[in-house]
Amino acid sequence: MNSIGVLIIDDEEIVRKAIITSLDGPAFRLFEAGKADDAFAVFARERIDIAILDIRLPERDGFSILEQIKKDYPECEVIMMTGHGDSTSVLTALRLGAFDFFFKPLSLSEIKGAIQRTRKYIELNSRYKEIHSAYILASDELRSYVGDLVGESGAMKAVMHLALKAAAASTTSVLITGESGTGKELVARTIHYASERSKRSFYALNASAIPESLMESEFFGHLKGAFTGAETDKAGCFEAADGGTLFLDEIGDMPLMMQSKILRALEEHTIKRLGCHKEIPFDVRIISATNADIHDMVKTGRFRQDLFHRLNTFEITVPPLRAHPEDIPLLAAHFCKKIGRALGKPDVNIHQHALDVLRNYSYPGNIRELKNMIERAIILCDGNQLEAKHFPISDNEISSAVSPVPRIPEGGLDEAVRDLISQALAMSGNNKLATAKLLKISPQSLYRKLKKLHVIK
Repeated sequence: MNSIGVLIIDDEEIVRKAIITSLDGPAFRLFEAGKADDAFAVFARERIDIAILDIRLPERDGFSILEQIKKDYPECEVIMMTGHGDSTSVLTALRLGAFDFFFKPLSLSEIKGAIQRTRKYIELNSRYKEIHSAYILASDELRSYVGDLVGESGAMKAVMHLALKAAAASTTSVLITGESGTGKELVARTIHYASERSKRSFYALNASAIPESLMESEFFGHLKGAFTGAETDKAGCFEAADGGTLFLDEIGDMPLMMQSKILRALEEHTIKRLGCHKEIPFDVRIISATNADIHDMVKTGRFRQDLFHRLNTFEITVPPLRAHPEDIPLLAAHFCKKIGRALGKPDVNIHQHALDVLRNYSYPGNIRELKNMIERAIILCDGNQLEAKHFPISDNEISSAVSPVPRIPEGGLDEAVRDLISQALAMSGNNKLATAKLLKISPQSLYRKLKKLHVIK
């Protein structure tokens, strides 16, 4: 674990300084506050793992501060201390979520021991959450739907982190952006099957594949005889997905008239079938996706701003494959195993030279293109080892992918760093912690760079 943030909250400066002196070292980032307002100002700008909190403080008592810490910063563990406590105080503190409790005068060796125990607990709890997340993603049902969402790169881990965060909020609308072939529907399925809605339907509808004349029927359904060709009653996608997730793919291709009708349905949580005046309530989580620049479409009036805000409560940007080439060997091995088994070649593998060729290609079609290339190669291959000749990649495509001409920003290094941070923010859905992980820097370092480069005010 990296250095942990410790905040001492006590109105007695001598107590704060004594604890800080006893903990001084590279293992800790130490902060102090004499009252509640100053303490929460520290919480707002720093990651605090452990708070050492006195029960009696000016303006507010420690119990109310403890409650707010556990509400607003649940990952922070709190050690309470007092010079006027009794067994009732101890029980109250523990009931409100305190990790430990000490009476003054303090034994600094006991405080250090308590912090070490708390730190060990935080490490174990963090590891448990990682294992639990991995278990969720490895479950048989989920793996059967999202098995192709493979990756160990920082970029893909950030996407999965955000997908699991979105899964925990089962009513929140999610917008997934990214180039064609990057796996946007797989991310949507991950969110659904890791959520409370997993036992209900995941209904996917591609807006670009529906003729405009049939859109209203596909979305809202119709009664028999509502229009020529309507020979039976039909439920629309909102009814079909009731209780589950409705995945609207390629929403950028939806006509403006249809956008207004979708907006009305989302605002009222009801729909009417064509030919029927009865309102039908529905309960669905909307996950939408697009490979278009939806933000530009909103600016130019091609996509309704009010609908955009309805759909974009939580945004996840899936990076193109060229942005995380370190995942290509993993993906290639995964597709070899999956496709090879389906084609009767379960032992097929890739020669190292062929793997180097794949790693150095730019993939304008992203993961979908890689998957198709491997399927073609397995069909062409007479044996069990795929070689470079089995892949339709020319030397020019390889060299251009390996040796791109770098763009030197006019603003020099600062502009280059600003662009990189902006891309990482977009990739992580503007989640600062995920962005820091993606850039392999601490959240505090990211915050300083954001301020310095005026990415944020």
